[in-house]
Amino acid sequence: MDGFTRAFGDEPASHEADLAAFYDRQASTENTRAMTPRRVECREWFIRLLKEEHRHSLFELGCGTGVEGLEFVRAGLHYTGVDLSEESIHVARGNRLDASVASGRNLPFPDGAFSAVWTMSTLLHVPNSGIHDVVSELVRVSTAGAPIAVGLWSGDDEEVFNPEGLDEPRRFFSRRSDLSVRRIFEAHGAVEHFEAWPEGNGAESGPGAGNWVQHYQFLVLRTPGRAGVF
Repeated sequence: MDGFTRAFGDEPASHEADLAAFYDRQASTENTRAMTPRRVECREWFIRLLKEEHRHSLFELGCGTGVEGLEFVRAGLHYTGVDLSEESIHVARGNRLDASVASGRNLPFPDGAFSAVWTMSTLLHVPNSGIHDVVSELVRVSTAGAPIAVGLWSGDDEEVFNPEGLDEPRRFFSRRSDLSVRRIFEAHGAVEHFEAWPEGNGAESGPGAGNWVQHYQFLVLRTPGRAGVF
């Protein structure tokens, strides 16, 4: 995509190794995901959508320690999650979740394996050089007409390392504008839902230690194919 700031190499595999190392260190914390009320509402809304459409299997890319996976299981969904962090997956499995270590660039599942996908605050770690490959993988493992829910932190179309990171390696972020996000996902299906909202102020507003002006983006991509095919 045009207009993005790049100050360093953007090899996806290199960024994945750094992210795995970062989240391995974080896995022992009680909750590695900040579940704000608005994002809880989005999850509950998505669960209702799946039940209305009689969808029973959900795949999560970037499941972490399984904070949201547990909620999907409690809702009666057949859940599968993957993450780059081995330590996070160890915790998730300790909570009896079906979770494994895998990259979004090469998911270890057959075509059409899941009737829905959920991925929050994960695809912002994928550089623009690889984002279409990852979204294509999400579409590939989804059934025709499946909803894919995505959450991201916004930005001014730049690729940067997190300034709040004190330990190396630091997390990579591709901070995309609302327009850029829509363009990316519209290349893979129909964006049937998009909303954005601010979350907190300063350091509470998300990654960046208060140095970034941003908001949260939530969308649902409907994969190509006839709706109602599960």
